This record gives sequence, C-alpha cells and structure tokens, in this order.
Amino acid sequence: DLEQVRQAYRFADEAHLGQLRNSGEPYITHPIAVAGLCAEWKLDAQALMAALLHDAIEDCGVTKPELIERFGAPVAELVDGLTKLDKLQFSTREENQAESFRKMLLAMARDVRVILIKLADRSHNMRTLSDVPRSKWARISSETLEIYAPIAYRLGLNQTYRELQELSFSHLRPWRHAVLSKALERARSRRRDLIGKVQKEVEAAFEAAHIPVRLAGREKTLYSIYKKMDEKHLSFAQISDMYGFRVIVPSLADCYTALGVLHQLYKPVPGKFKDLIAIPKANGYQSLHTMLVGPSAVNVEFQIRTQAMHVVAESGVAAHWLYKANEPDSPVAARLGAQWLQSLLDIQNETRDAAEFLDHVKVDLFPESVYVFTPKSKIISLPRGATVVDFAYAIHSDVGDRAVAARINGEQVPLRTELQSGDAVEIVTATVPAPNPAWLSFVRTGRARSKIRHHLKTLAQADSEKLGEKLLLQALRGEGVERFPADDEAGSTALWSKLLHFTGNRSRAELLEDIGLGKRVADIVAKRLAILIAEGLEGAKRPDAIRVSQEQFLRRQERQAPITVDGSESASVRYAPCCRPIPGDAIIGYLGRGEGLVVHTADCATARKLLNKDSDRFIGVEWSDEPTRAFQTAIVVTLNNGKGVLARVASALAGAEADIVHIDMGQEGPQEVTDLRFIIAVRDRVHLAAALRALKRTPAVLRARRASSS
Repeated sequence: DLEQVRQAYRFADEAHLGQLRNSGEPYITHPIAVAGLCAEWKLDAQALMAALLHDAIEDCGVTKPELIERFGAPVAELVDGLTKLDKLQFSTREENQAESFRKMLLAMARDVRVILIKLADRSHNMRTLSDVPRSKWARISSETLEIYAPIAYRLGLNQTYRELQELSFSHLRPWRHAVLSKALERARSRRRDLIGKVQKEVEAAFEAAHIPVRLAGREKTLYSIYKKMDEKHLSFAQISDMYGFRVIVPSLADCYTALGVLHQLYKPVPGKFKDLIAIPKANGYQSLHTMLVGPSAVNVEFQIRTQAMHVVAESGVAAHWLYKANEPDSPVAARLGAQWLQSLLDIQNETRDAAEFLDHVKVDLFPESVYVFTPKSKIISLPRGATVVDFAYAIHSDVGDRAVAARINGEQVPLRTELQSGDAVEIVTATVPAPNPAWLSFVRTGRARSKIRHHLKTLAQADSEKLGEKLLLQALRGEGVERFPADDEAGSTALWSKLLHFTGNRSRAELLEDIGLGKRVADIVAKRLAILIAEGLEGAKRPDAIRVSQEQFLRRQERQAPITVDGSESASVRYAPCCRPIPGDAIIGYLGRGEGLVVHTADCATARKLLNKDSDRFIGVEWSDEPTRAFQTAIVVTLNNGKGVLARVASALAGAEADIVHIDMGQEGPQEVTDLRFIIAVRDRVHLAAALRALKRTPAVLRARRASSS
C-alpha cells in the first residue's frame, strides 16, 4: 500500500510540475495537505491515492482510462467522482436550494470516501484562502458555510464542521470576527480564575466518588457566538454558555453516575438538560448535556460522554475507521445506526479485503432522489429513474406539453433518457403542444403522467367533436338539409334541446363527440334532426331556409359527399395497421364503437370482413389534395444475405427519402436468402414506387414489394 501511495505522489508531482498556488508555493503542496488530512482520519490507501491525484483530471489533462491503467479502477472512480463535484457551481443562496445542493453532493458521491476527500480539499482551501484574491472570499466562504460545513455536520465531522465555520466567518465578516475575537479574549482573561476554580471542584468531586474522568475545557466558537447573538438578538454579555467542560468517562453507566455527581455539586438550570445518549442526533452524536450554575452565579455547560462517543463526536463517519467497538452489544454498536458503517469496521479490522470494503463504502445516502440543474442553475429534485420528460413537466406543464428534444450537459439526448444527479438539463420546445401517448410508458412522476393524460384526453375530445360535426353534417345532407340551424336563427336553441332530449346527451359538444367516437350513429341523429327541422316549432318561424331543393337532394343521395382526410387528425382518425393506407390508395372508413374513424384500404381483408358483418358503420372517405405529413406503410424485401447488405438497403431507402420506422428480421436463423420486413414513411404511392425501384436496383436485393394486408 505504501508503495502505491508513493507512486501516486510521484505521478501527481509530475502532473502538477510547473503549477503554482496563489501563495507562490508549488501546487503539489495542496494534494499533499489533503492527503495528510485524510491520513489523520485513517482513510485507506485508495483514498490517500485519490487525495493526491484529485486535481489530476481537472487541471493536468490526465484521463480516467490512464488512471485506471496506472492505479486501478477504484482509485480512478474516486478521482472521477471528485472531478464531477468540482464542476458543480453553486449560484443561488435560497435556503431550500442550499439544502438541495447539499443533498445533491451527497447523492452524487456513491462512495462516502469521495465526500471525505472533498471536505479535506475544502478545509485546506479555506486554510489558505488569504492567498486568494479578496474578490473571491465572499463567494467561496458563503459556499463553504451553506454547503460544505452542513455536510461535515451531517457526517458527524464536528471538528471539520467547526473549523470550516470559523474560517468562513473570518473571511466573510472579517471586521465582526476581529471585534468578537477581542471581546472573547477579554472575557477569557476575566474568567480564567473562575474556570480554574470550577475545574478543581469538579475533579475533587469525581475523585471522592471514585470515578476516573478526563476533564477538558470547551469554548464556544466565534461563529456560534455570533450566530446566537444574531438570531436571538443578544449582546455578547448575554451569552451564557460561552464556556463549558467535556467529561470523558469509562463506560455508559458512568455517564449517568457522573451526571448525578455534577448535580450534587452545582444546581442545574431548569430546562437545560438533554439526553442525547438515549436519543442520539441523526449524525450519530451522543452525549449528556447539562447547564449548571457555578461559582459567582456563572452558568457552565457540561457534556458527559465515553471515549467512544467522543471519537464519534469529533470525527463522525471517519470515526468508523478510527475506532473499533469490541462488544457488539455495546452502546457504540447501537449508535452506529447504519449497519454498513459497523460492517466497515469489521472488514477493516478483520478481513482487510479491499473488494469487500469497496462494496460497503459505495453507499447511496439519498437513494430515492436525483438532483438536476435547470439552465438558470436552479436545482430540481426528482425521484430516481425520472426522465427528461419528468423534468420538463416539473418546470412547467406547458414546457412538458411542447417538449420535442433535450440536451443534458450540452449533449443531445432522447426524451426517455434517465437523469443522474448533477445533470444540467435543457428542454427544446415546439410552438404547438403535442404530448406523445408513448411518454406514458416511461415517465416516473405523477405530475407528468396526469398532465400528459389530461392533454391527450382534451385533444381527443376536441378531435372527436370535429369529426362528429363532419359526420353529422354529411348524414344531414343525405336527408336533404344543407346545414345546421345557426345559433342566431329563431327556434334554434329549442331545436337542439329537443334533439339532446332524444339522444340523452347533456350538451351539443358531448353529442358530437359521441358521434365522432362511434358511440352514436350519425344517420339516426340526422334523421331525427331533419324531422325536427321539417316539423318546425310551435310559435317559432319554420327554418325552411336551410332545406335544399328536391333536385339537389336526389343528386346528393346518388353520391353522398365523403369525409376528407389529410393526416392532420390525431385521436379521432386512425389509419389501420393491418393495411397501412397511404395517399393514392382507394380507401373506406369504418366508424368503430368508441374508437373514432378507422381508415382502411378498399381491398383490405380486415375491412371486407367488417363490411360483411357491420356495413352500416362504413362511410365514404377520400384523401385531401395536399396531405400534411408522411404515412407509414409496410414493404417486404427479399435479399441474398451477406455482410453489409442491410447497410446498402438502408442507404437505398435514405437515397429515396423514405424514413425507416421499423425493421423486422424474423425469428429464423441465418439463411442464404431471407425476407426483411420494413415499415417506412412515404408521402404517397408515387413516392413508394420510387423507393421500391431504388431497392430493386440495389445489389443483393432479389425482390421488393409492398406487404399485402392479412
């Protein structure tokens, strides 16, 4: 291990050769200092190597594959994780965003050692911040205070937590720091005798009780004093718990015995006792806290804990490398909370199995969430497995509805791409909203799912209503009525009310939607409407103006005007997948029950079966002169199998400007002659013929034809 660490040092030294820090020192002094901090936490050799190499990818152009080759995958993964964290830029100071950023850092660090090395890196940078231009002090200090210090606290690294707070405070508010520092120095000299007296009395009390203790003075940090003064609007003189003592005792039972000794010696302050042994903090911290009224009525805080608790209180997660609980039933084992941390100790102390150790330190601290950036650097929290579409709907439902493409970290990606913590996501939108029903198969958030369904339902209703209006008007003309009664014509409202009473619908829109979906037959509704128009209404003018002449009526009966389709219809009109009609084909329309209009080719076998069984539901349809899009159709290509044949076929179709939508190669094994089925998008029959000709001219293609419907 030592030799590997030396190799990492030599490699880092060579990589950073010629680079200097702001202080003028060689750059390598920084990785050495970071590795030194990690060594104090007793991290393993891989972590120390990563600490030495942590700036190699970012600053020296060293690649990850190069690190894998030289130092192995685990070290390269650690360095890569640190490089990714370095790239994150924290740019907003709202409290919830700071919390999101902290969670994101923790979620991105799949290996807890990444965060520990990152904290060591930040600690050394803060210690040397005075060498950095003063213009950068505020940004770096506030970032440390809001992001990295709370992470250190969450991991139980209290010493690092306090140091980061102090260094940030001294650079962020240098004047206030200096004033408080002087005030604390004066208070310290005034109370030195008092503290000495308390220490002697406490030591004597424990000696009399025959409890071996280690007594250490504790002074509140300048930042915590400043924060308390600021939050509670107190003066410096009003801060009561500025000084305190830590009482380190041999065992858990001694903690409570020591508490009794102290309460016999000095009176406790009511409401100032906390049992953080029975109920530990989330980061594993345990102690008994009590405030006592000492000599001269000065309040003094005492923290009582065992040596094991003290190690955890100071070093947190790192303590799990520093300390081994010999008794599995001890309070230390209970305190470790997360089983993986206890297992780290066992592996480190018993097996020394690096592979097993690596599996355990790869811990996901926030398994349920991913944290990603918007283009404006706002952090969005999404459930794990969330896709680009979920992100788009999280921004705004309008952004989701119009999403057509996306970029993650500047690279174009499909909309179904799963997001990873730290991704910067940008959505490309279209002018017209068009959510795709296929999105429902991969979105993870309830918001995205409900918004897509709502839009599709609204769209389907609008389309069905338009189709229903066309069908009813067509059937009405067959009854000899030229148009619907206009809303402003006399008796029109009463006429529609009677028709709705007959059909049982609540509104005109609902009736038209039912006709469009095939739930009602347009001919029956049209006959009833024609009768109502012919009868006229009592007390109202007969709307005879909308009747057509007998001659026109007979002419229309001979050839009822068909519905025109152009491909712009969405939910209300479907093109049958059995025959895949394209412009130029003779077509017929089948009004399925509850499924709208389905367009078949006139010679489709499926359509012929339906015609024999349900002829009343067929209506005339024809192609528009100018279809709005390409249509899909199936072709079968028979070819001699060989290398590069599929590429040549695809090239021929691309040359003919026909898009390949799907390829089916069948289930048979390799054969000399094989059939490939393609679904391609073409403009019309002329375009299809040109694509088939291009295929037939391709070497190795024996036949190319349109697939027949079955």
